[in-house]
Amino acid sequence: MTAPRSDFLRTLQDRGFIHQCTDIDALDARALEGPLTAYIGFDATADSLHVGSLVQIMMLRWAQKTGHRPIALMGGGTTKIGDPSGKDESRQLLTSAQIEANIAGIRTAFDNLLSFGEGPGEAVMMNNADWLDGLQYIDFLRDVGPHFTINRMLTFDSVKLRLDREQPLTFLEFNYMILQAYDFLELSRRMDCCLQMGGSDQWGNIVNGVELGRRIDQRPLYGLTTPLITTASGAKMGKTAAGAIWLSEKRLSHYDYWQFWRNTEDGDVGRFLRLFTELPLDEVARLEALEGAEINEAKKILALEATKLCRGAAAAAEAAETARQTFEEGKSAEGLPTIEVTQAELNGGIMVFELMRRAGLAKSNGEARRLIKGGGARVNDVAISDEMATVGPDDLSPEGRIKLSAGKKRHALVKLAG
Repeated sequence: MTAPRSDFLRTLQDRGFIHQCTDIDALDARALEGPLTAYIGFDATADSLHVGSLVQIMMLRWAQKTGHRPIALMGGGTTKIGDPSGKDESRQLLTSAQIEANIAGIRTAFDNLLSFGEGPGEAVMMNNADWLDGLQYIDFLRDVGPHFTINRMLTFDSVKLRLDREQPLTFLEFNYMILQAYDFLELSRRMDCCLQMGGSDQWGNIVNGVELGRRIDQRPLYGLTTPLITTASGAKMGKTAAGAIWLSEKRLSHYDYWQFWRNTEDGDVGRFLRLFTELPLDEVARLEALEGAEINEAKKILALEATKLCRGAAAAAEAAETARQTFEEGKSAEGLPTIEVTQAELNGGIMVFELMRRAGLAKSNGEARRLIKGGGARVNDVAISDEMATVGPDDLSPEGRIKLSAGKKRHALVKLAG
């Protein structure tokens, strides 16, 4: 493939977003003709997306920054079924009220990353329930069903994975790929949308939509996917021992979000700076060339820039200052994740392992006790080794706080309720 001529595709290629494209030369030519409309679908299975979705959201952001119109399509309809892609078992079905509440929560994460409005270059948020909920089943099967063969559907990874592992795949889920393809057809008709983007696990579903638009409406549609983002050690992006890294501040504090990026492995710094920040590529090249202790400065810049995009400049500055005070000055900074205890609990003495579990520094009391026995726990920056150790009123700092630490990079504060 020749180097893309359009700003949009050239930016995506240079920054490492492109994995597969149905016809990249034709798409490049279309992007040069004038603004195009592109969409990505997001099912509303929780009230926040996590950082695993951020690479797709960044593609929508770059589409807007290079003069095109992005659509964030909420799966109010498809969430009622559940995408089988990458899953060994059926998802728990949600009620319409739960889905609506989740969509409202997800919207807040997009507000910092996209500019919404009515203008030609403004982002739009849509809900596929607007057309899927009103489908007449027999009419839909008659009009759309003939364009899909069971033979081909059985070859898609989302189906093969489940069948190869002898896990049940319901007829409800089997319909998901048809409905996603129909979404693309609807958006092409309603919004003149010609591009669907997504993760590499969505390739089969995206190709279905491209082919459906061509067969029914003779529309030239395009599909583009990102590579699977894994860390240098092979772990899935956004999965940590503490759980998912949520985009919403209601799910994850600004400090913990900042700290996730600060803890990036050395080998991932350059790639993550390209994908998750808007720093110029020459600056990225300079930062990723740093070695030894200097690479930590690049990680701080990554954390600041990534947090600024998702949470805003004030949140990023606050988290960076919290980290500076915690690690450089040894203070129990206010920006750390905080839990509350009652005066009665503290007077009676609280097990450290229980506090660590409650603070999210360990998943269970057993895990917290093993951490303590292994020398990985500290209270007020003092290492403890007695798994039955307790804290009481005397452990409160002059500011009325107790600092808990798990290893060198994860911290939380305990304060009195009220």
